[in-house]
Amino acid sequence: MPQLECQDIVLGYEGNVVITDLSFSASEGDYLCILGENGSGKSTLMKTILMLNTPVSGQIILGDGLKANEIGYLPQQNIVQKDFPASVREVVRSGCLNRCGWRPFYNKTEKQMAEDNMDRLGISSLAKRCYRELSGGQQQRVLLARALCATQKILLLDEPAAGLDPSASLSMYSLISSLNSEGITVIMISHDIAAALEYASHILHLGGGSCLFFGSKEDYLKNRSGSMFAKPEVDKWLK
Repeated sequence: MPQLECQDIVLGYEGNVVITDLSFSASEGDYLCILGENGSGKSTLMKTILMLNTPVSGQIILGDGLKANEIGYLPQQNIVQKDFPASVREVVRSGCLNRCGWRPFYNKTEKQMAEDNMDRLGISSLAKRCYRELSGGQQQRVLLARALCATQKILLLDEPAAGLDPSASLSMYSLISSLNSEGITVIMISHDIAAALEYASHILHLGGGSCLFFGSKEDYLKNRSGSMFAKPEVDKWLK
């Protein structure tokens, strides 16, 4: 059974429908990239998966024992969030909040989880640093460590390399790929076609209020939607 399955969902906000009859699934270990022009509904879909929006119709089914509060999420940041005056350790630990329930503190297991994930992403030396003093690439690693504190199964990433320089972008994609190779399912919104075709196992392409394509990367390379939307990169892969 897939970890996540969307069945004939219709999505919208403030009375406006943005996507109709969308069906797709993600299973353990998949690396699914969501592509599409601005306004195609990518962010609305991600908010709906996170249960922040309710589908107009259709249903989202969680399997493999996955619970809604066990989905790790790395959002795009605004300027205010980038200036957050907390330590790296505090930010990473906040990924455990859903585990705390009514407890007003983190327990020993949750604190250790934060330490382990900082070590996992190579940011342990930054633990006492103020988050807002970090570079963009360092901040993204911190947010990824926080997302990992919320899940052992599935990560939702919204443009994780946006605004990063080429070196930091490559490092971030390498980290995500490494986590995926450990069995963590990745669902990532991206405008970076080259990265999507490099790392993804599956592609979901949205456009014109509907799903233009869902399937394996290999099939996408042969599909009309893929060849039209990402022609220069597709041509490289087909050579």
